[in-house]
Amino acid sequence: MSTTVAGLPQRYLRTPEAARIVGLSIRTLEKHRIYGTGPRYSKLGGRVVYRLEDLQAWVESGAKASTSDPGRSTVLPAKRHTADALARAAHPRR
Repeated sequence: MSTTVAGLPQRYLRTPEAARIVGLSIRTLEKHRIYGTGPRYSKLGGRVVYRLEDLQAWVESGAKASTSDPGRSTVLPAKRHTADALARAAHPRR
């Protein structure tokens, strides 16, 4: 298990905590997980957990400098998407 800068074990967040951090409802974060459009997560037994770093990376992947900036990728809405739409979101045109 990796450790943080302070030498403490890495903390994993359950869905309610993760949803608060990214500013979404619990249900929306669950939908992102179902459709594969959300942040990386792990399953420990029956529990879904998120690393803070994965939540931050997911939010940053949608960062834009302007409305015309394609950014690194696009964070898609929490709904079913075609494989083509998922590929376009991961690699926007420049």
